Amino acid sequence: MPVEKREFDEILSFELHEPADILDPEKLYTIPEIARLLQGLPVDAELSEFNESVFVDWAIPWMIFNQDSLVFAEPDAEDVVGLYGLDDE
Repeated sequence: MPVEKREFDEILSFELHEPADILDPEKLYTIPEIARLLQGLPVDAELSEFNESVFVDWAIPWMIFNQDSLVFAEPDAEDVVGLYGLDDE
């Protein structure tokens, strides 16, 4: 259900990062790792399942918006869906 803005003391604006500002051009990352980087956290930061889920929910649209700057690779491990990084071009 929608909530009235006046119920909150603080309303924040979005800060969307450019892919090159957060991703190392020599590395590939999982979506949860990218989600952590978007929050200013290290890729191996411990998160609750809830927080990781919320961060991933934010990361996926960011990845779609920035798809022209990203590439992906199929990993060898069966428990990793994909690895993503910066396009070299």
